[in-house]
Amino acid sequence: MSTEVEGLLRELAPQVLAALVRRHGQFDACEDAVQEALLAAATQWPVEGVPDNPRAWLVTVGSRRLADLWRSDSARRRREEAVFAAEVEDVEVSARDDTLTLLFLCCHPALTPASQVALTVRAVGGLTTAQVARAFLVPEATMAQRISRSKAKIKAAGGRFSAPPVGAERVERLRAVLHVLYLIFNEGYTATAGEQLVRGELTGEAVRLTRAVRELLPADGEVAGLLALMLLTEARGAARSRPDGSLVPLAEQDRSLWDAAGIAEGVKLVSEALSTTQLGPYQVQAAIAAVHAEAPSAAETDWAEIAGLYALLAQMAPNPMVTLNHAVAVAMVRGPEAGLAMLAELEGDDRVSEHHRVAAVRAHLLEMAGDVVGAKEAYLAAARLTLSMPEQRYLLGKAADLA
Repeated sequence: MSTEVEGLLRELAPQVLAALVRRHGQFDACEDAVQEALLAAATQWPVEGVPDNPRAWLVTVGSRRLADLWRSDSARRRREEAVFAAEVEDVEVSARDDTLTLLFLCCHPALTPASQVALTVRAVGGLTTAQVARAFLVPEATMAQRISRSKAKIKAAGGRFSAPPVGAERVERLRAVLHVLYLIFNEGYTATAGEQLVRGELTGEAVRLTRAVRELLPADGEVAGLLALMLLTEARGAARSRPDGSLVPLAEQDRSLWDAAGIAEGVKLVSEALSTTQLGPYQVQAAIAAVHAEAPSAAETDWAEIAGLYALLAQMAPNPMVTLNHAVAVAMVRGPEAGLAMLAELEGDDRVSEHHRVAAVRAHLLEMAGDVVGAKEAYLAAARLTLSMPEQRYLLGKAADLA
């Protein structure tokens, strides 16, 4: 399937799903029907050509799949007849409004973050179950069960396909949506397991969906901040690995390979948000990424500013990963001992006790401090903890260099 067709299908997926749910209800059945319609298009369009009205084609095929699903259930014959009577080609769909509505539904509070991510990528991102499973390195059957259970939980919780809530509930639900998009991007940018360092299908979907939310909520500073963070981070993508797939740390990257256009867009977004909207954690993270992106070289990075921004972020959204990154910045400003002292705050924190990044940062700071034996032990410990093969090879290489 060509990239043009694949991109079109992903763009149309939420529109088609919204059309079916608005007309027939039953999000779970409609989502299954849309997946079948997308699979049919992926098979037929490359051979027969893209139809004049691809959205209407998908809505029609999806409606027929719904009729097939309901045909064996005599209690639902009236719905089946309504499906065939509907003039689906004339259905008008507001893609923008429906995309946000679908995101709110897929990020329903009844679901775990992992389930929210999986359902969002499939239902709104337009990826097939097989693609989602491959992206998260789980068997297709396992992912299918996860998605099926997610839809059942939404139904049991009374989730409806309706306009996003207002007031405090809307703020909380939007925070969940942004967190899910953030998780999707992070899993794509630095895969937590497997041979690949990056999974472009996930980073691409995260950026695309965040752009869609940005179009719907142009005045929201945190939406702008998240999009800026993604763009500034993704801009370094071409320099993050060597031709053999090995990892290149930030300090060693060839900055001429960074995407100047992506950096410019990200800097503009976060600068406007910081000056016109209420400050939020994603804007602060984007500001940190902008400091890195605008430094001519690693040696010229303004670590003092980065340390200050992490201190601010720790007040706004305290969590172990913020502490970890703050420790690195402090070490670059005040020396490795100061960073190691901050790192000690994470000892006994069950949230990161088995996370390889804690050991990796400790190794880096011990190496800076001249503790070769301690650094080597920490690099080896980090290598044992990570499930990412590129990261493991990098950490083992660092340990070997200290021999």
